[in-house]
Amino acid sequence: MFDWIPLQYYTAIHYHVLLMVALLILFHAYHFDMKDNESIQLFNILGYAVVFVLIIYMGLRQPSGIYFGDSSSYAKLFKGMQEGATVQIKKDYMFNYLTKWCSSFMNRPVYFLFLSVLYTIPYLLFSRKYFGRYWFFALFMFIGSYSFWSAGTNGLRNGLGTSFFIMGLAVYDKKYWMYFWFLAGYFMHASVFIPIVAFILSGIYKNPKVYVYIWLAAIPLSLVGGSFWASFFGGLGFEDRTAGYLTNTEGNLEQFSQTGFRWDFLLYSASGVFFGYYFIFKKRITDSFYIHLFGVYCIANAFWILVITAAFSNRFAYLSWFLIAPVIAYPMFRYKIWKNQYKVFGIILFAYFMFTYFMNVIK
Repeated sequence: MFDWIPLQYYTAIHYHVLLMVALLILFHAYHFDMKDNESIQLFNILGYAVVFVLIIYMGLRQPSGIYFGDSSSYAKLFKGMQEGATVQIKKDYMFNYLTKWCSSFMNRPVYFLFLSVLYTIPYLLFSRKYFGRYWFFALFMFIGSYSFWSAGTNGLRNGLGTSFFIMGLAVYDKKYWMYFWFLAGYFMHASVFIPIVAFILSGIYKNPKVYVYIWLAAIPLSLVGGSFWASFFGGLGFEDRTAGYLTNTEGNLEQFSQTGFRWDFLLYSASGVFFGYYFIFKKRITDSFYIHLFGVYCIANAFWILVITAAFSNRFAYLSWFLIAPVIAYPMFRYKIWKNQYKVFGIILFAYFMFTYFMNVIK
């Protein structure tokens, strides 16, 4: 469907369109009130249009290994199963058996489109659950996050695993379903074990100050320990592929453009900790779900900081980064915090997206 778009411009077009939407939101925030019903209805319509176009555009991309990383590998796996090749499934059971099932009656474009639906819809459902009539603004923060596009076009299993984790959070009040989706996320990609463990730990010990201390402590420990932590965690018995991200044995994967201690990405990560700290300790937000969410983010991100020097630490970074959007947005559409709250949110959302735009388009 989009074969006429040169692949080298495909991702840039995605971000240019999002930039126009971000500017529209910023303009609206400065000239209209949050409670303007007609505007909210228009944004709801725009929201569904954005979701539809995103699913189509993401799902019907060409599986180029040059521009979309692992997409070519997934396309080869799908083709092999479609042609009856014997594939031994020893890990990521849900993803692989799902692929095998799809290969029995789908072609490759429909398969990728189906994965795009599975990846995107949980974010929509989460946003509608917790943000009500303002769901589009939260959803846009998800979509405008730094790694959202790459997780949906490159690290598909990683992206689907975290998306299922989000689905679990969307049914937070229904514990059996919540853990079902967490487990489904784990069997999509074993690395989801990390946010699951973070969720359990922050559920047992519900003190947000401790989460902040854990996050802060990870920085000097990482600076002093260097590659020690990657080697240490890599030897703890993680699933082979997950351990390979730590020990640099997954040479076919896209990695950060530079390795070492990434202060720029630490600053990006710090935005989630800063806002969470501000809302909980300065604005006295006592929402139990939000405190739990903040704990998951801090613990999972602290793990990434410890292994930040690993060549493929981007895969671990995403295991916390996918939660930055709700950590920042949740209180602003659930509680009255500032006098001109909608304007402040418009500025925060625009600044948040511009980091994504700069890192993926300008840099």
